[in-house]
Amino acid sequence: MVRLARLREALSVAEDDPDLVRSQLQAFSRQIPLIYFMLIVNTTAVAITHLGSAPAWLSIYIPVVLCALCVVRSARWWTVRHRVITDDQAAPELRKLIWLVGLFGVAFSSWSLLLFPYGTAFEQSQVAFYMATTMVGCVFCLMHLRAASLLLLSIVVLSFSGFLIFTHSPVFIAMAVDMTLVGFALAVIILLYYRTFAGVVHARRELQISQQKTQRLSDDNFRLASIDSLTDLPNRRSFFASLRAMSELALSTGDGFNVGLIDLDGFKQVNDIYGHACGDLVLQEVGLRLLELAEPGLFFARLGGDEFGILVQYKLSNEKLVELGARICEALSRPYRVAGNVAELSGTIGWAAFPEAGTTVAQVFERADAALYVGKEGRRGTPVIFSTEHETRIRRSSLVTQELRHADLESELFLEFQPIYDLFTHRPTGLEALGRWHNARLGAVKPEEFIRIAERTELILRITEILLHKALDEVSRWPCELYLSFNLSAIDISTSARARRLIDIVTQSGVPPHRVSFEITETAVTRDFEQAHSALTMIKQAGCRVSLDDFGTGYSSLSYVHRLPFDTIKIDRSFVTDIDSNSASKKIVKSVLDLCRNLGLECVVEGLETATQAEVVKTLGARAVQGYLFSRPMRASAVAAYLQTALAQADAVEAQP
Repeated sequence: MVRLARLREALSVAEDDPDLVRSQLQAFSRQIPLIYFMLIVNTTAVAITHLGSAPAWLSIYIPVVLCALCVVRSARWWTVRHRVITDDQAAPELRKLIWLVGLFGVAFSSWSLLLFPYGTAFEQSQVAFYMATTMVGCVFCLMHLRAASLLLLSIVVLSFSGFLIFTHSPVFIAMAVDMTLVGFALAVIILLYYRTFAGVVHARRELQISQQKTQRLSDDNFRLASIDSLTDLPNRRSFFASLRAMSELALSTGDGFNVGLIDLDGFKQVNDIYGHACGDLVLQEVGLRLLELAEPGLFFARLGGDEFGILVQYKLSNEKLVELGARICEALSRPYRVAGNVAELSGTIGWAAFPEAGTTVAQVFERADAALYVGKEGRRGTPVIFSTEHETRIRRSSLVTQELRHADLESELFLEFQPIYDLFTHRPTGLEALGRWHNARLGAVKPEEFIRIAERTELILRITEILLHKALDEVSRWPCELYLSFNLSAIDISTSARARRLIDIVTQSGVPPHRVSFEITETAVTRDFEQAHSALTMIKQAGCRVSLDDFGTGYSSLSYVHRLPFDTIKIDRSFVTDIDSNSASKKIVKSVLDLCRNLGLECVVEGLETATQAEVVKTLGARAVQGYLFSRPMRASAVAAYLQTALAQADAVEAQP
């Protein structure tokens, strides 16, 4: 039973392994011309030698029909030799081929057996030789088709060996035995070869599966390395890879393209108010909106945080670029649903053109960043295209950065002081220290210029320490009732260690901490609210005072007033400029003054330049003020004379009846 099952398996088609069947057919397809060539040549040779000894129907007609069938089959093979066989077609095709081999085997064997009795012993030996050599050749051509080759071998060996045995000729009987043994050996060879062939096919399939898995893993890794997991946009790595490829192509073809950088305005406040989980949801929504705008040649990416990149793979005019930027900004400015509330954000875009703005990846990206910076300064929520004016800013910024890095800051930095004045006592109550820098090469550099660069390079830490030491040294010479107001940057309170360093400097100076008030802007607070809260609390616990500077110029000032340990709020000068004529400004200042009074905070009104303004804010309830009306910033050497004069004038006013 086991042997019968094995025989049945050997003569059957591997229906459950279509890949193996297809491989069998593909391998046999290459042998088809050879097998038909052997059949035509060998049959023609035997037929010619029997023309005079066998009847015409055996020596001419049947050989012609058999050879014609071989030619027809060869022609069909030629027409379909490049076809692709599917898994569904493979098994039926192989079964049809096995039947065809059986029919050809029966046909050629029958013709040989009918021809054998005619002619001399030499001609009979030729027929036996023809059967043996043709069988061996065809079997080797059919080696890949186990069932077909075994079927052909069985038909030829059984029919011809049986026929030779019944001739009762010792020679032919010996030939029959020899053919049977050779047939058995060929059968073993076929089975062994097929097993090896099937093993190779299976090994190749396993290798392909392994390669496919490896490729899928590689594709997954590439996706993880190239796609931002939060927004499904290409990430920073993918952005710069595309940017490099586009720049190389543009340089070789002479074409151009545009690069854009997007920064979300107000995103920091979403994180601080609603938490980072809600911030992530906003970023996901931004990604969806940008993907909706994507089109052939327009490529968006998330570069990190709330910064996104744009690549326009073709050159746009400035008008078209502004139009595209406005469309993107409009999409980003639509309200966002966050934790059941509505968040209002906007996007500012900086554009730069390649190669006009820069001929390298670094240059064009830097130019786009410069345009973005200009937009963030004064044109938030709009697109800004890089121009020569921005180029001048970049060169100036680069020069200032270089000089700042190599400057002798101890000797080049100095302070100017502007008094904080009491409208009721007519006396100065403190002085604000204002950092100044005079460089041998650049001359006097505006504070807003070098402070911004110092913050970007973290040189601000060194500058803060130097200026704080100088300021505290001056405070020791002032009357004890005067306090120092000193400005800090976001970098100065970005870690607890940096905040501790400020406290240590105050402690080591010998100046009582209550005479030192550190000013911080709302923008600096919003960079990292939790860290700012920790640092300012530490400063307050050390005995120093804390002031919120430029109140009203940020996004959510009121949300920070009650959450941070402020002692003082300074109303920005922008609300005072037209306070004597603008009722809205009066109401705003009055509201802030009332807020401070209710919260027990001191309030300083900045930017007073006229007596009328001073009278208005005094009427509104202001007491502490600051501005050019009382004094312009002065060098440290002029402070003593100013104080002497100011205090004398105050005494004189008090002495009046």
